Amino acid sequence: MILWLCLCWGFSPSAGQPDSELMARYLEEQLLADYSIVEQVARRVPRQAKFLQRLETRPRMSEFHVRSTIISRYAFTTVSCTMVNSGSEAREAVFEMQIPAAAFISNFTMSIGNKTYYGEVTGKEKKNSSDDKERHKKPPSPTEGRENGYETFRASVLVPRKTQSRFILHYEELLQRRLGKYEYSVSIRPQQLVGRLHVEVNILESSGIVSLEVPPLRNSKQKGNGKAEGDVSPPPSTVIGHTKTLAKVTFNPSVVEQTRIARNGILGDFIIRYDVNRELSVGDVQILNGYFVHYFAPTDLPPLPKNVVFVLDSSASMVGTKLKQTKEALFTILHDLRPEDHFNIIGFSNRIKVWQQDRLVPVTPNNIRDAKKYIHNMSPTGGTNINGALQTGAKLLNDYIAQNDIDARSVSLIIFLTDGRPTVGETQSSKILSNTKDAIRDKFCLFTIGIGNDVDHKLLERMALENCGMTRLFQEDEDAASHLKGFYDEIGTPLLSDIRVDYPEGDVEQVTQNFFPNYFNGSEIIIAGKLINRTSDKLHVEVTASNSKKYILLKTDVAIDLLSRNDIRGVPGLEDGKGDNNYIERAWSYLTIKELLNSRLKSDDVQEKDNLMEKAKSMALAYNFVTPFTVLKMKEAGLHSEAPQEEFISPSTDGIGEKVQSLQGHKAPPGIRRVQDKQRIKISKTSADGDPHFVIDFPASKFSVCFNIDGEPGDILRLVSDHKESGVTVNGQLIGAPAPPNGHKKHRTYFSTITILSNKPERSYLEITPRRVILDDGERLVLSCGRSAVVRSRSLEVSISAFSNITVTIRDSISFVILIHHYKKPAPHQRNHLGFYISNSKGLSSDSHGLLGQFLSHEVKLLQESLSTHRQEVGQNQTEVSEANPTNTLKVKGRLVPVVWKQRRIYNGQQEVECWFAKNNADKLIDGSYKDYLASHPFDTGTSFGTINSL
Repeated sequence: MILWLCLCWGFSPSAGQPDSELMARYLEEQLLADYSIVEQVARRVPRQAKFLQRLETRPRMSEFHVRSTIISRYAFTTVSCTMVNSGSEAREAVFEMQIPAAAFISNFTMSIGNKTYYGEVTGKEKKNSSDDKERHKKPPSPTEGRENGYETFRASVLVPRKTQSRFILHYEELLQRRLGKYEYSVSIRPQQLVGRLHVEVNILESSGIVSLEVPPLRNSKQKGNGKAEGDVSPPPSTVIGHTKTLAKVTFNPSVVEQTRIARNGILGDFIIRYDVNRELSVGDVQILNGYFVHYFAPTDLPPLPKNVVFVLDSSASMVGTKLKQTKEALFTILHDLRPEDHFNIIGFSNRIKVWQQDRLVPVTPNNIRDAKKYIHNMSPTGGTNINGALQTGAKLLNDYIAQNDIDARSVSLIIFLTDGRPTVGETQSSKILSNTKDAIRDKFCLFTIGIGNDVDHKLLERMALENCGMTRLFQEDEDAASHLKGFYDEIGTPLLSDIRVDYPEGDVEQVTQNFFPNYFNGSEIIIAGKLINRTSDKLHVEVTASNSKKYILLKTDVAIDLLSRNDIRGVPGLEDGKGDNNYIERAWSYLTIKELLNSRLKSDDVQEKDNLMEKAKSMALAYNFVTPFTVLKMKEAGLHSEAPQEEFISPSTDGIGEKVQSLQGHKAPPGIRRVQDKQRIKISKTSADGDPHFVIDFPASKFSVCFNIDGEPGDILRLVSDHKESGVTVNGQLIGAPAPPNGHKKHRTYFSTITILSNKPERSYLEITPRRVILDDGERLVLSCGRSAVVRSRSLEVSISAFSNITVTIRDSISFVILIHHYKKPAPHQRNHLGFYISNSKGLSSDSHGLLGQFLSHEVKLLQESLSTHRQEVGQNQTEVSEANPTNTLKVKGRLVPVVWKQRRIYNGQQEVECWFAKNNADKLIDGSYKDYLASHPFDTGTSFGTINSL
């Protein structure tokens, strides 16, 4: 914790260079001893490189540094570049940097000799004539940057002879999770060999970093990257080191190593991929200084079935490589379809050809074979009827949904691919957008793919945005087949649908998008907002979603540590005011601006578009972001200003580590569980809990009966057995523990596992332990007992109250409550265990059996024998017995059972029960003997009481 804060201190511009180097060495020794970040002050330049440098007429780049810090997926990047004009006349220095299209520039500074210019973000007005001192982020064009996710920032200045210039660019981005990994990428394309080239990336993830990897440099144009096909090793001179939550990656190639990669200085993209630890819960919620960010990416869920229509451009412009690569990708995608999926294919040019008329077909070997033949025979011809193709695809999918009894939770989607603009039929973009939206009617999502330079990317982007989809654009000379397959992999495995994330209205405000139609495997849902009540000690979170045959409700209370949240005293790097960048607040502003931009893009109302533009502009100005509505203007600093240093704007780390409130491994404090959770439990005395102690309540007789079972560790007891009628069976497995000192027992036993099986109307089972719940109804789902959640299928509901209890409801007529007994510091004779309570048995038949089940539909009578041997029946109105008398007797199914009066506590001691106690392992009280109730395995539904039941 302290070491990481010191790391940010080392970046602080207020600290001197010796202090920074000392701090770096201290960190190496104490935390990351295996790092190698030795500064190479003098580097030998090869003779051939020197000759090439002499031929250059442009200023020479002496330094190119990139330094980045990623905190909880939010990345702050600083790029510093120094150029030297050693010539005898003034020369133009050009600083050009490709940055991710999703990133926002937050600052830019440059110096020429003793003059310094700083960037100021202002609202964009009408286009102005270019000023030599005005630099801004160029709008992307189809030929540069946009198709592979980058845009180009360019600044040029005239550098006097024998003078150096320096450029420092800052930008920020929120990393997106794709295919199970976050990818941070920085462009290393100085366009010349650099004496000192250094990249340093620091990652802090409080949830824990997993599967960190640095692949080879990526250069889509493949210009001299020098990499053999299949090479997956990191670039030369890369050093990787990490602990559980902190990682540091450096890339420090010498001039010789740069020459081996690319003599023209276009090295490629330096990429880092990683993921974080997560589990099926409400996700990872982090809170800092009145703002929160919520990351939701559950794993280990069964996929939802898909109904997918592929709409493929086969116009004349697709001739050659584009159509060939599209076919290759589709062949692979067809093999990845699952047996429960349904699909169809539409090819379009000026004519529209549907593979299977008026239907979607299931995934079978024969259908896959025939689909491949259809794709193989597609030939490029004619124009491009985008509107007609989308109308046909939407009608096909709508009709299939309406006319077939499809799974209500299946995911329907259209995947649309084209390389051009509309040339046949409706050609106006506004009409195509309107027609497409009317045809889809929010019933499914549209995903668009554009290939090449002629595609109308704005049309594809807006079509996807308006219809809950995504868009991807690829260069024609890139490996389109692998890109198409990669895009399909992102959306090919839907896990949840209709996801809604809620927080109490009075606790939060200005929350970003909180409803999502689909969640795909390997992706992530991100929500951010502001806290209204900053003095509250908790934030309640609920996530509802549909998963295959189940409805899921996950909920918890996130604790807010007020003391550490605002305490920044003594935190290095924050005293100078440079460390006030609350990364959670900036993530919230980043998401909010992105949503405003998307909303404006989708809107057709002029007034609404203007309002959204003003909101986005206002927020961008407040957070110093360069957006489509703001521009970066350069202003000259004061006459006595110092040249800019390679400052790194360190994000505030207040709240990191122990201070960040994360759901990962965080137990909700007692007393903050919602009242309605407690009210879900219907009090019931009929139970098996503790050692185990059994209690049966007889409401009609107005008394209870209790008994003990002295089993052996490993025994599996049949508690409820009604498999033939209601289809329900409950078994409990015992775990052993030493007996308490001076006790009469040789050992103690507790329930370690409760197994509930139901085979009507469909087979399912639950396996419950003190730590987790496994639900399997054909699709396996694992839930933690430490996370509140509700899972509902057609006939079964499981409600978990974190660290407290699990309520299982079957067909709304049978309910069981399982108490969770956890010991913080267990004594030698204590074990974490479960208690089993029957709260509703209406749905169980009169023939149900088991240690508890056999009494649910039968009454017993209490016979009290006086000293004169006169026997009288105690009726229902006589409920008290004056004294414990060994001659008290129960009459059960014709059997006489001697009992004594006892008191017991149930529900963790919260309720006291007075009961008639039957000794000797319930001898004569239960049918048969104890051994008759032993199951062979936890899922045993058999019974051995075919003859005894008739007694």
